[in-house]
Amino acid sequence: MLARPKPGESEVDLLRFQSQFIKAGAAPAVKLVKKGSRKGASANLDQPPLQDDRDVVMLDNLPDLPPALVPAPPKRAKPSPGHPLADHEDPEERLNRHDQHITAVLNKIIERDTSSLAVNLPVPSGVAFPPVFHRSQERQRKPATSGKRSIFAQEIAAKRVSEASVPSVRGVVSTLDQPEGAVTCESLTPREQDHQLPRGSHNFQGPHLVTGKGLKSQEAKQEAQTIHEENIARLQAMTPEEILQEQQRLLAQLDPSLVAFLRSRSHTHEQTEEKATKEQRPERPSVEVTGEEPIMPTSTSDPRQEDELEPGTPALALPVAPHKEWLHMDTVELDKLHWMQDLPPLRRQQTQERMQARFSLQGELLAPDVDLPTHLGLHHHGEEAERAGYSLQELFHLTRSQVSQQRALALHVLAQVISRAQAGEFGDRLVGSVLHLLLDAGFLFLLRFSLDDRVDGVIAAAVRALRALLVAPADEELLDNTFSWYHGAVVFPLMPSQKDKDDEDEEGEPSREKAKRKRPEEGNQPPSDLARHDVIKGLLATNLLPRLRYVLEVTYPGPSVVLDILAVLIRLARHSLESATRVLECPRLIETIVREFLPTSWSPVGLGPTPSLHKVPCAAAMKLLRVLASAGRNIAARLLSSFDLRSCLCRFLAEAPQELALPAEEAEMLNTESFRLWAVAASYGQGCDLYRELYPVLIRALQVMPKELSSHPLQPLSMQRIASLLTVLTQLTLAASSTALEPSSDSAETSLLASPSLITWTQVSGLQPLVEPCLRQTLKLLPRPEMWSALGPVPTACLLFLDAYYQAWSQQSDLCPGDWLQDMERLSEELLLPLLSQPTLGSLWDSLGCCSPLCNPQSYAPAPEALPSLLSLGCTGRCPPLSLAGSASPFPVLTSLLSLLNTLARIHKGLCGQLAAVLAAPGLQNYFLQCLAPRAAPLLTPFSVWALRHEYHLQYLALTLAQRAATLQPVPATSAALHHGMALALLSRLLPGSEHLAHELLLSCVFRLEFLPERASGGPEAADFSDQLSLESSRDPGCGRGALLAQACQDLPSIRSCYLTHCSLARASLLASQALYRGELQRVPALLLPLPKEPLLPTDWPFLPLIHLYHRATDTPSGLPPADTVGTAMRALQWVLILESWRPQALQTVPPAARLARLMCVFLVDSELFRETPIQRLVAALLTRLCQPEVLPNLNLDCPLPGLASFPDLYANFLEHFEAVSFGDHLFGALVLLPLQRRFSVTLRLALFGEHVGALRALGLPLTQLPVSLECYTGPPEDNLALLQLYFQALVTGALRPHWCPVLYAVTVAHVNSFIFSQDPKSSDEVKAARRSMLQKTWLLADEGLRQHLLHYKLPNSTLPEGFELYPRLPPLRQQYLQRLTLGMSQNGVSET
Repeated sequence: MLARPKPGESEVDLLRFQSQFIKAGAAPAVKLVKKGSRKGASANLDQPPLQDDRDVVMLDNLPDLPPALVPAPPKRAKPSPGHPLADHEDPEERLNRHDQHITAVLNKIIERDTSSLAVNLPVPSGVAFPPVFHRSQERQRKPATSGKRSIFAQEIAAKRVSEASVPSVRGVVSTLDQPEGAVTCESLTPREQDHQLPRGSHNFQGPHLVTGKGLKSQEAKQEAQTIHEENIARLQAMTPEEILQEQQRLLAQLDPSLVAFLRSRSHTHEQTEEKATKEQRPERPSVEVTGEEPIMPTSTSDPRQEDELEPGTPALALPVAPHKEWLHMDTVELDKLHWMQDLPPLRRQQTQERMQARFSLQGELLAPDVDLPTHLGLHHHGEEAERAGYSLQELFHLTRSQVSQQRALALHVLAQVISRAQAGEFGDRLVGSVLHLLLDAGFLFLLRFSLDDRVDGVIAAAVRALRALLVAPADEELLDNTFSWYHGAVVFPLMPSQKDKDDEDEEGEPSREKAKRKRPEEGNQPPSDLARHDVIKGLLATNLLPRLRYVLEVTYPGPSVVLDILAVLIRLARHSLESATRVLECPRLIETIVREFLPTSWSPVGLGPTPSLHKVPCAAAMKLLRVLASAGRNIAARLLSSFDLRSCLCRFLAEAPQELALPAEEAEMLNTESFRLWAVAASYGQGCDLYRELYPVLIRALQVMPKELSSHPLQPLSMQRIASLLTVLTQLTLAASSTALEPSSDSAETSLLASPSLITWTQVSGLQPLVEPCLRQTLKLLPRPEMWSALGPVPTACLLFLDAYYQAWSQQSDLCPGDWLQDMERLSEELLLPLLSQPTLGSLWDSLGCCSPLCNPQSYAPAPEALPSLLSLGCTGRCPPLSLAGSASPFPVLTSLLSLLNTLARIHKGLCGQLAAVLAAPGLQNYFLQCLAPRAAPLLTPFSVWALRHEYHLQYLALTLAQRAATLQPVPATSAALHHGMALALLSRLLPGSEHLAHELLLSCVFRLEFLPERASGGPEAADFSDQLSLESSRDPGCGRGALLAQACQDLPSIRSCYLTHCSLARASLLASQALYRGELQRVPALLLPLPKEPLLPTDWPFLPLIHLYHRATDTPSGLPPADTVGTAMRALQWVLILESWRPQALQTVPPAARLARLMCVFLVDSELFRETPIQRLVAALLTRLCQPEVLPNLNLDCPLPGLASFPDLYANFLEHFEAVSFGDHLFGALVLLPLQRRFSVTLRLALFGEHVGALRALGLPLTQLPVSLECYTGPPEDNLALLQLYFQALVTGALRPHWCPVLYAVTVAHVNSFIFSQDPKSSDEVKAARRSMLQKTWLLADEGLRQHLLHYKLPNSTLPEGFELYPRLPPLRQQYLQRLTLGMSQNGVSET
């Protein structure tokens, strides 16, 4: 047996197998049989034998007429069980029997004969290559024929025609004699021929479709003529009507594409005949194309007009005239010359409809009607060709071009567009946001794909566009300039806040557990979904960091690309701790940056552009390391230990900037960033060992500082470097005062991070004599605003250093306290007190209000292109001078001054009174009054939270100084009340990261008796007198509001303890904030603050203890009240009463309806709390405050309330609790009745009269104790039919009686009386029928007293026992109406009987 071929065997092996097979003579496995017909050999016996052995398929025994083209039966995968296929039946027979419509076109198929086709061999030539293809001279003189055929196709068609023509036929064209009436193709157009019907005799010149091509030459004409004659005979046997009918049937059944194909064949044949006829006629003079006669496109409506130009038609204007000696320009093709003509005239916009935005190559938005020259390259687009510029869609299309220059150009233009959009240049000229549109279109991933390009130019353009999208240069400049402010190195992360319901429900859950819980969910999301919510996370999910490292390490890009990549990495590091960690942990990224861009030795770099930044120190690289270190102490420790940054810092700080072999500006920036990185590391207590090595350098820098400060003009970069140096010294001084942490059971991680300080007080004690003269020198420039603003943060840094210096000095236990106390007195007498008395300092206090983002929100404008998924501070250039971050801002200097004054007042209490005189500045008082003015809460944007944090620092330090002064000397009542109101406002505004400030305010300022001057100035007595005037009655003096306020002032320490417990913040956050503000460097975890989603405390924080009691009561399964419930509720109610009476502006942000809901929580805690006498008195006093005439109109229960899902649900629970445990308590009943006023939602009244009717018997509140007027319940008349029927039902059934519920009895009687006697013609039939029925039932009531009340009700009057007045007699109109009704009732009764 022969073996089969195996894989890998060559053709030689196959030939060997073939020879073995032939020698063996074995029978083949497959036999090839040629069948003349599918029906077998018997079907072809009668057919004449063909002359050769070609296959012929005969389709005989089929009808002449084709069958109707009906849809074939549906195909089945297997035969039906009821109709199985016969075993002897051939499937082909069955298929042919159901598929006979092929005979409509074919009935005899003969194999094509190719034996007669000529084979054209290449023409021999004596040259090495074939001759170049040239068009004939005859074609040169003819215009282009068709606009849809290329030059090559036209030449090939002409060549075929010339090869197929015979000399005898070329000269003469035979014509047939045509009988009379015959229609020729020359006299009618093809369209006329289609609609021409044969009349009389018919004449056909020959077949057009069937040519016999493919048969032998002697058979072709015969077969075609036979078919043609059969068609003619069939057509002649039909009438014209039958021909039209058959034509319509065929057109309806055949495929439209097939009909178009047949007609095109017919038109081609006619055009060929016309062309042959025209060749016998004398030719017309040809039209030559010259510059004076421009060419215009010809119409394509008539095919004969495509080959020639009419002399009178307008020509197409070309900038140059083509000449025939030009290569490939001998034949003019009109369609391909359209692009050379002049652009159409620019259309002037006549309407206000929007037009597509177009941008120049510099990213500028072009006006729709701007007319720019074409040589600027702004018209290379198809849509709106007359308009200059490119749309975003066209630029996106260009980024996918195969030409690298076009891709780079498109990315460059898009980068320019983004930069201008972020700068706010487009303003209101565009509808919508450009950045929103780009990100929705996938621009982020387009940039990521472009970074993977192989062309360096495209990579550079993509990096530049990525920087334009992510980085805001003004933001970086702002953060750099404010680095030396009071806690200026501490910033918020630029990460979008994910407002998740789970986060709101689990506020107490640690952040690390939340991160672990969320990380798998975010990891499973694709980058597109991540980028929709957070652009930075979406980019990091696309492996952006390894690609950037590859570009820096392998491709060696130019300086601009390196700076762009470093700027992008800085923005990624500012995003969050997670992003900074990913940048640090990217393989070889930081190693490459330190090795390539922070070398310790390099070749000198001169002036001018630098060809490469590799192996040259770069300030941006040092800034990247500084931003990474700010994200956490662990990152800073890894940077210092793993990348040998100590050597880099020593190298760049050991020499003065002018001595570094770098450009002057770059050297200044590198030195400044080195100081800042050292300052960040020192903020964690790290890098302090460098102080001993660089001590001579620091001393030398301090010695030359006065000289630099006296130079004119002052250099901004030098001022930033000096401020950074002072910031380093400040942190090192604080590190000298820090002591090693003692390990504790609850701070194991902190104890591991703690280490003894490597710097001592002795090493830094000599710095103060060098810094203080610099401060004196800068303060001399305070009267000169231009020079003062040029100093930048230098005065601020000097004051902060002195603050840290005296703080550290006072903590040295082995030194004599008299030394630092004496030095503080010297500083106060020589420097601070004269400074406080200067008028120029008063001008700084006066400018606080206009520069405050809280008092003047217009001082900072939101970013024009703010993206929720890509946060930025929104700085569009330099900040205005009169703003918090402006050049004329008083906040940095005054904040640092207040910090120094607080430190001195805390250490030396004898100086407190003198230093507190600064609080009496009129500008500061006016500023506090502006802060307390009623206004909406500030919107929390990235810039606003940054600015408000610095403003809150100034407010806190001023209040702390006021509190220190209040403990030592009496404070004017107005100032004390102002400071207390300011402390309450600040407590509700503090942001995350300021937990220490909130805790200190609760401890010192908020609950301090000195800040409540009303307690000693007749405040309680005034409260009692006010209540007596408003209530017009006298109460027991021991139960009045004055006595309650006096008792609350005595219980203020207990109240403070209660709120410290219930307003406690997260312990981890509080410890981190305390370490940061107290200067405990070993405990500082990071300089990156928590995400500012909302303020630390809610606006209704005075009610927090009550809310906590309510939640704990509802969450306790046993229903037992929490421990010390009465004490907690009483302290909270006492504090709320103090605020309602003496600090009402502190509760302005809490709506009266929300306050009412919080009071209702007191009754829902348990069944006994509201019965306590102190609780009863306090709730009654607070309810009276809510029902005052100036407060009651603002009570709106129909709007959404903060912290409450639904007030109707709360009221339903309140009714259920009242029905169960109230036992007719009047105060409880007053709270139940208050929401039943007519102006509130009918849902509340339906809940009482529909679901809790039993509670009516317990609502025994007398009319005289009703906190609001009775008219609030009776007017306007009730219009809810269902509620009116419930009113009437409660009255008739006896569920509502005057001695059970006098208030609601009077209310229901008033509404039912108004309803039964109302005669509104607009009422519906249902209402009229219900009114008539209710009046009839009232007339028939057996209870004479209720009947009298319902019929004779007149007006509400709470002084009467019933609560309303009665008519002695019914008014005439009502009497007549009642008589008509009773008469109708009697008639109906008679008729029925």
